[in-house]
Amino acid sequence: MASKAQRFETRQHMNKNTFEIFRYKDAYLKEVALHHHDFYEVYFFLSGNVQYNIESRSYLLTPGDVLLISPMELHQPMFGAEQKTYERIVLWIDKQFLEGFSLPGQSFTACFDTKAPGHTNLLRPEGVARQLLTYMLEQLMAENASDDPYQEIAALSYLAQVLIALNRLSQQNQRQNTITTKDSSVYSVLGYINEHYSEDLTLDYLANQFFISKFHLSREFQRLVGTSVHRYIIQKRLVMAKQMLSEGKPSSEVYQHCGFGDYSNFYRAFKAEYQITPKDYALLVKQSAYREDLLPRHLLERREK
Repeated sequence: MASKAQRFETRQHMNKNTFEIFRYKDAYLKEVALHHHDFYEVYFFLSGNVQYNIESRSYLLTPGDVLLISPMELHQPMFGAEQKTYERIVLWIDKQFLEGFSLPGQSFTACFDTKAPGHTNLLRPEGVARQLLTYMLEQLMAENASDDPYQEIAALSYLAQVLIALNRLSQQNQRQNTITTKDSSVYSVLGYINEHYSEDLTLDYLANQFFISKFHLSREFQRLVGTSVHRYIIQKRLVMAKQMLSEGKPSSEVYQHCGFGDYSNFYRAFKAEYQITPKDYALLVKQSAYREDLLPRHLLERREK
């Protein structure tokens, strides 16, 4: 029996340090902003008219498709003009938990590895494989909502089965051309930004680099990606800056590597995006009891005391 749909939540942080799973069903959903988060996401598409953008790739979804989204990857669903009921199951998994949940030589994170040869975010299970994955996700949701004394271990067993299935599907998956628009120049620009974010990038420079009108690039980028070229460059730089700070790199190295030009620009952009200064973020990362995806809220709580 299918699990009941939940009320859609706009939050992009986890409340648990293991996993969270949701089933959403919306007759109409407004535009979702381009975003990223600090955990792994498994997105199981059930119905709707959706093109999903992840970094420089675009996927036109069909029911039963699975998207694997790694921490820090910028992503966004784009909805077609013809409105259809939008239904999906979304599984969030804490980064540290998933890494610890794996066994030596049998990593559950392999299917999310963006550096693996032939990696793609899209899996398209068919037949029995799709039915089994649907069943396991439904059982995971049921156990997660249960108050049975064996609920926790049962839920973890289904989570392990889901991850095993996804990694097996990923190993079998072949790289395919998933760009679904006639104008692929925008996605070429996206790929260029992702590789050269540390350089001095402007709309004029990118338009000249790809021999297209800056007005055409600006208009089509906004239409297909849902944000401006400038805003995307800033978000990409901030994602990389946040990752470097998490790894203990000094702010002086981070802002230069990520293309901000000077520290004041980096400081303002980082604080505006995450509601925390780079220095405070780096300090909290070092604390043993922090939750990285909840840092802005923790900082607010600390200031209120």
